[in-house]
Amino acid sequence: MNLQALRKRFEPLLRRSFHLYWRFARGMTLGVRGIVVDGSDRVFLVKHSYVAGWHLPGGGVEPGESFLDALRRELAEEGCIEVLGEPVLLGMFFNSHVSRRDHVAVYLVRNFRQNRSPEPNREIVACGFFEAGALPEETTTGTRLRISEALQGKSQIGTWR
Repeated sequence: MNLQALRKRFEPLLRRSFHLYWRFARGMTLGVRGIVVDGSDRVFLVKHSYVAGWHLPGGGVEPGESFLDALRRELAEEGCIEVLGEPVLLGMFFNSHVSRRDHVAVYLVRNFRQNRSPEPNREIVACGFFEAGALPEETTTGTRLRISEALQGKSQIGTWR
């Protein structure tokens, strides 16, 4: 039997084996991000200690936690922001466009209250509201894109990027 025939015979088996291995060895990770916009169209951004640039606040969805509960928790932890009412789901995005999570839900939050001035913690080294047209230079491309879409009223619900 030649090498080409062996490859043709065993390649499907190897693919199925690797697929099963990755499916069970690593669970899917879900994340959530919030585009928090105040009455002056200023956007809340955070700077993490473990990655460069300014980002939308958010993080991972814990097992058994809903996307909205995760959003509320993350905004409270990262910016002392209490979400009032229901945020608007803008879309679900594949990881390379928002974070390292497999899929990330992005919400627009306009109805909120900041309970106190956020104090940077070990994860967040800086945070604040910025004019949408004058974001810090270090703001990531994905963050700029999501903010632009949100402020223009574009939703990505039902699409994958």
